[in-house]
Amino acid sequence: MSMDYLDTFSEFAAQLDFHALPETLRAHTGWVLADTVAAIAAGSAEPELQAWAGQQPATGGATLIGLGRGTEPMIAALINGTAGTFLEMDEGNRFSRGHPAIHVLPAALATAETRELEAGDFLSALVAGYEVASRLGAASQLRASMHPHGTWGTIGAAAACARLLRRPAAQMRETVNIAASMTIATSKRTMLEGGLVRNVYAGLANQNGWLAAQLAGCGFTGERDGLQSLFGAVVSESFDIDALVRALGQDWHITRNYFKLHACCRYNHGTLDALDSIAVREGLPSVDGIERIDVLSYSHAAELSDPAPGNTLAAKFSVPFAVATRLVHGHSGLSAFTWEAVRDERVRSLARKVSIAEDPAMTRRLPEERPARVVITDHAGRQWIGEAGVNWGDEAARYTTAELSAKFMELCGRVWPADHCRELLAASHALCAGEVALPSWLALLRRAPRG
Repeated sequence: MSMDYLDTFSEFAAQLDFHALPETLRAHTGWVLADTVAAIAAGSAEPELQAWAGQQPATGGATLIGLGRGTEPMIAALINGTAGTFLEMDEGNRFSRGHPAIHVLPAALATAETRELEAGDFLSALVAGYEVASRLGAASQLRASMHPHGTWGTIGAAAACARLLRRPAAQMRETVNIAASMTIATSKRTMLEGGLVRNVYAGLANQNGWLAAQLAGCGFTGERDGLQSLFGAVVSESFDIDALVRALGQDWHITRNYFKLHACCRYNHGTLDALDSIAVREGLPSVDGIERIDVLSYSHAAELSDPAPGNTLAAKFSVPFAVATRLVHGHSGLSAFTWEAVRDERVRSLARKVSIAEDPAMTRRLPEERPARVVITDHAGRQWIGEAGVNWGDEAARYTTAELSAKFMELCGRVWPADHCRELLAASHALCAGEVALPSWLALLRRAPRG
């Protein structure tokens, strides 16, 4: 196929105008914006993130969300991108099999803020970068040993920054080609073992995407078709160019995203939804009476099989732990995946009774569904059975605005008082409705943390 696809892709990103998009898409972007900011703010409270941020220069006009100070834009893109993945609460997209918004928003924010750009440009860049990133993820099949963070998201971040800088299509293409050589080699083992370096992958995507846009403006060049090289030969088993540009500007990935209320990897969510269905239908059994729990799910979920995760990140990537902490604590929110939960002997003991295996028929239902079947058996042989297909939070099973608002308040409440959280949530939606100027919204992001 000719390289015209890259011209088409670049022109789309360069010319995207937020104000010309359908009203429903603009309104939904408000939730993506708010959800991503909340994930960053909540992650900024983690001790490792605070220790790292405290070592960075306090000079520069780019905000470190939740920390109440500024720094250089490339550093802000790196740290905000890292913070947003710490708690596994950021939005995602099942088609790209990853998390587009957290790979794009921090770089776009740093660029818009330090260059004093307008809300329309910032929001156009956010949507353009999201679509570029998510479509690349959906069109490629990364090698099974790779983690998706830091790969196609780097190109989305670069496209967002180039759109903010109003680069024409030809320069957008060059930026994308440069960014294709600035992705990172990621390892899935880091998430399974709880290596916190995994959280930096999205931060590096934002940093490198921001840098790619700067390099393109200085005359640096990339390959003629960096996307084909990267996804067609280096990191991916296949690259479907037709899928990349099919219905471009008509089928919007950002409107087909998902939001998360379970505070763990999305691959756990089908199992947790199945448990919730049992709870609603007939109630869950007493933890002390459980003999075993058998889970069947799709291939990616079956990989999350560690019954004894060593830290909070590994716990978020363990189906046995997720099941056990849900049953012991009665929910799967933030407090169910803390260090206290990881060390809880009741949770650890129950997790050892959970087994998970792949059902190939369930794997074939991807990506439209992420199914799971849970069978709980007690000592007397009684069974509780639950199943899930479409996961809650997908566009086919949306959480209510009240649920998403409550999530926002909980996450942002880790760093700010409730009245400020409510003001920021309202302002995020108003920004997308054209009712608030970007400087006013940015001023809310700069609020120092409580205490």
